[in-house]
Amino acid sequence: MQMPTFHKILRANRKIIKISVIGGSSCDQNIYEVAYQVGRNIAINNAILICGGMGGVMEAACKGAKDEGGITIGILPSEDEDTANQYVDIKIPTGLGYTRNTLVVKAGHAVIAINGGFGTLSEIGFALIYNKPLIGLYTWELNSCSNEYIPDIVRASSPEEAVNIAIAKAREKLLIS
Repeated sequence: MQMPTFHKILRANRKIIKISVIGGSSCDQNIYEVAYQVGRNIAINNAILICGGMGGVMEAACKGAKDEGGITIGILPSEDEDTANQYVDIKIPTGLGYTRNTLVVKAGHAVIAINGGFGTLSEIGFALIYNKPLIGLYTWELNSCSNEYIPDIVRASSPEEAVNIAIAKAREKLLIS
C-alpha cells in the first residue's frame, strides 16, 4: 500500500480542506463511477476525503482518491475498524451506528451528496442544520414546508463540477484565496 503524500495536501493557516462525501452503502455501477470520479477530483485538488468508510458510494469515492494519491478518512458506524473499506487510510471506529452521520458531516468544510438512501437523507439534513455547503449529484430532491426552511442544495451536473463547487465553498469558509 502506497503511503499518503501529506506534503501534497492543501494547507492555509494550518487548515486542510476536507470534503465529506455522503451516499449509499450500495449503488449501481453508474453511481459507483460518479463517486469514483468525485474521489479522484478531491485528491487532484489536494483535499482530504471524509466519508462513512463503508461500501458503495463511500468505497468508490475512497478508491478514486487513493488512485490519485489522496488521503481518505472513514468515520465508521461500528467499533470494529476492520469494517472499513480497503481504501480508507484513517479509520475512526465509533460504535455510534447512524449517529456517526453527524460526525461525517461536521468534519468536512463542504459536503457532496451522491445518490443514497435514508442514511444519506439524514446527512443532508445535518448539512442543512449546520449550514455546511451542500452539493448534490444525483441525490435527493427536497421541497420546503415553509418559508423558514428552504433547502440550500447546489446541484452539480458532473463529478468535476461538484468538487469544484465544494472546493470553492470550502475556500470561502476558510478564507483562502
